[in-house]
Amino acid sequence: MEVYWLEQSEKNVPAIDDWLSPKEQALRNAMPLAKRRTDWRLGRWTAKNAVALYFLYLQVPTDSQVLAGIEIRSASTGAPEAYFGDQPAAATISLSHRAGIAACAVTMPGVELGCDLEMVEPRCDAFVSDYFTTAEQSFIAQAAVADRPLLLAMFWSAKESALKALHEGLRLDTRSVIVNPGDVAFDSRGWSAMQVHYDDRRTFLGWWQHRDGLVRTVVAVPPPSPPIRLHLANYVGDVVPQCA
Repeated sequence: MEVYWLEQSEKNVPAIDDWLSPKEQALRNAMPLAKRRTDWRLGRWTAKNAVALYFLYLQVPTDSQVLAGIEIRSASTGAPEAYFGDQPAAATISLSHRAGIAACAVTMPGVELGCDLEMVEPRCDAFVSDYFTTAEQSFIAQAAVADRPLLLAMFWSAKESALKALHEGLRLDTRSVIVNPGDVAFDSRGWSAMQVHYDDRRTFLGWWQHRDGLVRTVVAVPPPSPPIRLHLANYVGDVVPQCA
């Protein structure tokens, strides 16, 4: 199963909000905190463009008029959903943002999908003991000290992705999802396979990548292929973008 991945930064978001629908503009105006508005706009911009590029068979340019016709709504669980007007788009999406970067994973409808971004940074011992299983703590403790920040970011991001795929988020105990990092054998796009097991009842297969100080993870049921990157800069008129 193919999964597509688009990343955007705050500098990519236009200053003028004509790419938001009227309902979305009203939601933006109701947000009192500037940081919240900034993160929300970045996520909506990234998701709308990912959905537009995913539906390239429609041969529609990703201009403001097209993007304003795509709405990103929150389901009752809080998970993002894409709409064309008032009709659900035939796609599943997942969103994440961290440190001024947003990512949107998009694939076919009916898929359990979750993605996440996480910074590689030092974390205290209490974080490890509070949020990781005994087996995960042991795995991390056996790693070289220099590798632990990366492993912690990867484990945490993988848990977040699985909890999003379950439509639960941090309402569930993070120790109910157990990460198996695989053998760290990277594919040609720099992604490495992994598994996340939920409470011994189901398994999510997925991928993780480390680049530019960020860990990226994505999990899905059915099992996904390594994510295919989308690039807005490579799309002009009705030319299909190059995927990396």
